[in-house]
Amino acid sequence: MTSEYSAHHLQVLEGLEAVRKRPGMYIGSNGSPGLMHCLWEIIDNSVDEAVGGNGSTIDVVLRDDGSVEVRDRGRGIPVDVEPRTGLTGVEVVFTKLHAGGKFGGGSYAASGGLHGVGASVVNALSERLDVEVDRGGKTYAMSFHRGEPGTFADDGEARPDAPFTPFSDGSELRVIGKAPKGVTGTRVRYWADKQIFTKDAEFQLEDLRTRARQTAFLIPGLGLAITDERHDEPIETMFKYDGGLSEFVEYLATDAPVTDTWRVQGEGTFTETVPVLQPNGSMVATEVERTCHVDIAMRWGTGYDTTTRSFVNIISTPKGGTHQQGFEQELLKQMRSEIDKNSRRLKVGNDKVEKDDVLAGLTAVLNVTLPEPQFEGQTKEVLGTPAVRAIVAQVLRKDLQSRFTSTKRDDKTQVTQLLDKIVAEMKARVSARAHKETQRRKNALESSSLPNKLVDCRSNDVEQSELFIVEGDSALGTAKFARNSEFQALLPIRGKILNVQKASVSDMLSNAECAAIIQTVGAGSGRTFDLTQARYGKVILMSDADVDGAHIRTLLLTLFYRYMRPLVEAGRVYAAVPPLHRVIVMNPGSKPNETIYTYSEAELHKLLAKLTKANKRWQEPIQRYKGLGEMDAEQLASTTMDRGGRLLRRVRLEDVEAAGRVFELLMGNDVPPRREFIIESSDRLSREAIDA
Repeated sequence: MTSEYSAHHLQVLEGLEAVRKRPGMYIGSNGSPGLMHCLWEIIDNSVDEAVGGNGSTIDVVLRDDGSVEVRDRGRGIPVDVEPRTGLTGVEVVFTKLHAGGKFGGGSYAASGGLHGVGASVVNALSERLDVEVDRGGKTYAMSFHRGEPGTFADDGEARPDAPFTPFSDGSELRVIGKAPKGVTGTRVRYWADKQIFTKDAEFQLEDLRTRARQTAFLIPGLGLAITDERHDEPIETMFKYDGGLSEFVEYLATDAPVTDTWRVQGEGTFTETVPVLQPNGSMVATEVERTCHVDIAMRWGTGYDTTTRSFVNIISTPKGGTHQQGFEQELLKQMRSEIDKNSRRLKVGNDKVEKDDVLAGLTAVLNVTLPEPQFEGQTKEVLGTPAVRAIVAQVLRKDLQSRFTSTKRDDKTQVTQLLDKIVAEMKARVSARAHKETQRRKNALESSSLPNKLVDCRSNDVEQSELFIVEGDSALGTAKFARNSEFQALLPIRGKILNVQKASVSDMLSNAECAAIIQTVGAGSGRTFDLTQARYGKVILMSDADVDGAHIRTLLLTLFYRYMRPLVEAGRVYAAVPPLHRVIVMNPGSKPNETIYTYSEAELHKLLAKLTKANKRWQEPIQRYKGLGEMDAEQLASTTMDRGGRLLRRVRLEDVEAAGRVFELLMGNDVPPRREFIIESSDRLSREAIDA
């Protein structure tokens, strides 16, 4: 460090140098998310072509050499010379920042790429990038090494460490073959630069599938094929949907419907002053009229979770923006107005409906299409164009008012059910708040409101305490003697609890077993659940190791998933793993016999084979535990409850949407999909595994 600071200390990063020096500014990070962002940039260019009606398929191939290839049947990147730079269109697109056909020149009516930095940033951060273009009956090709055009001396298969010779006098766009008549398209293959990205950065197949599925929903008829060649057997997935946003909503929704999927479409215009590029190269501030198309699909279900996906020109805006603000504000305004009109029937009183009451159980997809939207940052996570808020609100207002005044019986029924649900959510929120205030006012000398059958622990240390939910009174009797009463509490349940996936909230709360569990955990339920108020650090489901025990465990998990999900998300729900067999190995002489527990049939057979090989005998018959009540306290403690020797399975919620679909399939109201699943999966079940 020096105290001197003058102009010669300043650095000017030219062109792609700035991208390599500060990649996080353009792609967010240099880990897996940044690697995926680069891939999105290339895919989005192909998607923008498909949106304009150029090409109906896009192929993405993850190759086993670390490269990735994106192929489309669009118009192909221009191959003629751009007059201002003297470079071919291909070289301009991949080497010049803020260059492209999406600045209002008429090539794209609306696109996701707006800043002209996507392809050039990917090129700058790639050890090697190859591009091929089919156009005008010829196939053109060009290669780049960390953003610099040149040629690789490939010996056989293309690879990034092949000798590279940069162009010295002028760049050359090679013609490498003939393209079939009328065929156009672009193929981009690149190897991410290991100097830029971290060692553990890799392409995430599930993230890629999710994005591809989402894009296929947003562009009906577009097919996206994903191929992963990084394994012994290639994994191929194809996404193509014709139902658009309505089908997307049906895919996202996991609960039973209160309304059908409502489709709202419309458009509005606005004016804005933007710099427009003139033929002579200068920028002139010009007032232009824009048209914004709005497409919304939404439906309410019996649950309380809100699932909203918002997009601008097919680009996801996970942090919302003006379009989502306009949607939510107008939705609340219209629902409040309709509830006020029906306040006597709904018995609303003086309470006001809030946004969370309206959004409870809502699954919605919102897509707006407009030229040159304003985003906050290159990662395009938030829409900033102010006029879009009013246009979305106007389109939604017109549709909802028409629906609310409709004389069709189906519309009337759905609106009535929806208003009933929103008011019920409002009343539940108000009641929960009143209950919380009452609890706060209780003084410490008042009696506890915990269930009578709870066998509580002595410790008040939430982090150390454990709640065992035990199946049946017989297991409870044994567990009382097996537990450590300092930090282990027991709550018995009688048989199979209510299937809350099918039942309403009121039915769930009036069910004695469900109410006892929620009361014991002490953190509320649904939207009012407060994880910080949970009385136990771990909740452990301890059921018998048979079919009925598995069913009870599934019913309990359904309750926790639907009404106490933050507990599952925090990794605080576990399933106990009691042993299936007890093998007593007989030792010769006075040496005491050895007791070994096994937890599956395969483990038992492996143990017996090992004992036979060692010429050891065991007592017959081998004890098979059919229930927790068959164990004595010492056995239950050492195998299932004692921290020193037990096994626990943590219940994870890594994919909430997938988990929701599984719960709805296995536990929901819709029977035909469940029957089909059982029939199709029957060959996966071993008859010997059925405990009957």
